[in-house]
Amino acid sequence: MNAIDGIEILTDPDNLDHFGRDWTRFWPPRPEAIAFPKSTADVVELVKWARRTGRRLVPSGGRTGLSGGAVAPYGEVVVSLEKMRALIEIDTVDASLSAQAGMPVGEVQRLAAEQGLCYPVDWAAAGSSHLGGSIATNAGGIRVLRYGMTRDWVRGVTVVTGSGEVLELNRGLVKNNTGLDLRHLMIGSEGVLGIITEATVGLTSPPPEQSVLLLGFTGLKAIMSAFADLRAGLNLSAFEFFDQRSVDHVADRTGQRFPLDESCPFYAVVEFDDPGQGSQEQALALFEQLLDAGHVADGTISQSGAQASELWHWREAISESISECTPYKNDLSVRVSRVPAFLEALDGLLGRHYPDFEVVWFGHIGDGNLHMNVLKPHDWSVEDFHDALRRLSPKVFDLVRQFEGSVSAEHGVGLLKRDDLHYSRTDAEIGLMRWIKQHFDPDGILNPGKMFRT
Repeated sequence: MNAIDGIEILTDPDNLDHFGRDWTRFWPPRPEAIAFPKSTADVVELVKWARRTGRRLVPSGGRTGLSGGAVAPYGEVVVSLEKMRALIEIDTVDASLSAQAGMPVGEVQRLAAEQGLCYPVDWAAAGSSHLGGSIATNAGGIRVLRYGMTRDWVRGVTVVTGSGEVLELNRGLVKNNTGLDLRHLMIGSEGVLGIITEATVGLTSPPPEQSVLLLGFTGLKAIMSAFADLRAGLNLSAFEFFDQRSVDHVADRTGQRFPLDESCPFYAVVEFDDPGQGSQEQALALFEQLLDAGHVADGTISQSGAQASELWHWREAISESISECTPYKNDLSVRVSRVPAFLEALDGLLGRHYPDFEVVWFGHIGDGNLHMNVLKPHDWSVEDFHDALRRLSPKVFDLVRQFEGSVSAEHGVGLLKRDDLHYSRTDAEIGLMRWIKQHFDPDGILNPGKMFRT
């Protein structure tokens, strides 16, 4: 591969393997090379070079995605934003931060905090995921209940399209009603329309002091009843649920003891505003109410920030704890009120077709998002396991469609859900997506084969 002036190119096997994959493990990485631009101008040069030479480009951030969106399995050149981490500006008057796309989201949060502000979109991998990647996938996380998705905080993006054109979209404005807002086409586009090189995000005031309830539920139906009562009585910022299998995997991985004595089928970490611990009495009264109603069997409440972090750990450590089991992840959503019926139907479906597979459940139940993780048996190959789950997927997605839900709530489409887009989008919508892709990327060089077949 020919060198490109001023742009570092690596082709050694270790870097090809490292930068050619994301957290999915179903597609072996086979990139031709890894390119490390340092500026928007460098990305423009890479795009123009790719058009001249017939190369295909895979934009790459922190590679924490779970749908194969950053995998390079077909000899593509990976465009890593790893070296584009510079802070451009923090504007405390506008309450905004501008940075290159490779800045980790955790760094955005830290820089905002230094100015007495907050970037509130958060998830377990925030320390390693990149700002640009989180925008390209419209990342959600653990506090969507209060703060919404990444889309709700993006004030502007700089994008290099597949034709090499630089678009500066919205330029950080709060209000701008001059026609179609192309910024929102780029948010969640998974790099198929353009490569995000810079972004401006809004900031907000830090939340008040928080406390955390850890609750053990008696069953599925009890969860939503408890959610309704807690939301009415407390100012919630998160309601994250997980099952007993999740607890077992975290305990096995960490060697730690779970804080609750009573074994329950499901649990939830419930975060709420508690300045000066002034809401503790109300929280305990609600807990007693749920206990008397038979909705919860056990629970505890944090008495300090350190204790709150310890309780959060049992939710945040799940993905890492099951990662060695090569989980087949389904990131599904339905309307919040339909969660119990949907989860019960889905659990029954899996039990009928693959009773020997271990299924781990967790998710952001406060916004209707469930993560179904089917774990690979030790004696199965990755290929056989993937094939078995792909045969099951149409049944799962048919159920999603019956409940008028989404086959990908927050992880995107990538390669994993590419052939399943029609379960959540109409033919007319998919046709328009293809038309838009063609206009932004006329040669089809950007993230080929992701989101839909090209």
